[in-house]
Amino acid sequence: MANTHNVTEFIFLGLSPNQKVQKLFFVLFLLLYLAVVLGNFLIVFTVMTSRRLGSPMYFFLSYLSFVEICYSSTTAPKLIKDLLAERKAISLWGCMTQLFFTHFFGGTEIFLLTVMAYDRYVAICRPLNYTTIMNRQVCAVLVGMAWAGGFVHSFAQILLIFHLPFCGPNVIDHYFCDLLPLLKLACSDTFLIGLLIVANGGTLSVISFVIILASYVVILLHLRTRSSEEGSKALSTCGSHITVVTLFFGPCIFIYLRPSTTLSIDKTVAVFYTVITPLLNPVIYSLRNAEMKKAMKKLWIRTMKLDEK
Repeated sequence: MANTHNVTEFIFLGLSPNQKVQKLFFVLFLLLYLAVVLGNFLIVFTVMTSRRLGSPMYFFLSYLSFVEICYSSTTAPKLIKDLLAERKAISLWGCMTQLFFTHFFGGTEIFLLTVMAYDRYVAICRPLNYTTIMNRQVCAVLVGMAWAGGFVHSFAQILLIFHLPFCGPNVIDHYFCDLLPLLKLACSDTFLIGLLIVANGGTLSVISFVIILASYVVILLHLRTRSSEEGSKALSTCGSHITVVTLFFGPCIFIYLRPSTTLSIDKTVAVFYTVITPLLNPVIYSLRNAEMKKAMKKLWIRTMKLDEK
């Protein structure tokens, strides 16, 4: 690798060259990141400690929240640190590591959201067989497959970038290492690599998104035969998932399902799917879910009683 790379580090331009704006962003993103970690950790802890939340849906939700923490942590801490730094540098190996884990956790989230859509399909369309189909062993296998799928996706992406020669310049117009900005810095023809990246990342996002949408179309058609009360309850449960799916897949498809070109809006879109969406996940699932709100309330009451003792 050392023989093909004259560049040993990359310099980020960050979100803004204005020092005052950077300080304002530092406070903003520090608060947002803390909210991401605390909010998603609260969901994980609530699911682990509540007997009411023992269904597969909450089992998958706890893993999704854990992945959200990991996913945001691949970019947010570096961004926050760089907002106070004059020189926003990252080593070549650090860049490749960040790239790998960003796509590893991002890919895992895509597969988890697909698994959660399948869970809702079985729960609503085949309720009598739900506990048999979605038993603990099956749920564990599906989560394991989501992690494995994320690894394979990320490993394929890193292989495409790993052997590209970087001779200079080394300035990345972004706040973290991502595929398209790195392609611009490579000292070779990257047209084929760009197509393969689109085939891997963009196509994965679109196919998963279509599968999820198809599952909810089937669910909606099935709900036409149910009573209005059952239908509204099922839609309320699915509504949270559909909202999270839309917020996550929309920016991902915009970034990765296009030719290897970068746009000025890419950094803003990246902030949305690396920070804002992980932040909204616990808000959406807690505010729109009555069982989750009750479990959190009970957890809060137990915590207050322990403090009184």
